[in-house]
Amino acid sequence: MHSSQNNPQKTTPAPVGGFVIDAQGREVPITEDMIQHACNALEQAQQQAASSTTK
Repeated sequence: MHSSQNNPQKTTPAPVGGFVIDAQGREVPITEDMIQHACNALEQAQQQAASSTTK
C-alpha cells in the first residue's frame, strides 16, 4: 500500500475555505500560504509599531 504522505508531490495548494476577488474580477482561492504570509506581515507591522512607540 502506498501513501501520498510517503511521497509528497508538488501540487497546487488546496484552498482553505474562501476566495478573494482579484483586480480582474476573478475568484482566487485563499491558500494556507496566503494566510501565513498575511499573519507574518501583521506580526512584523505590530512589532514595528510597538518599537516606534517606545522610542
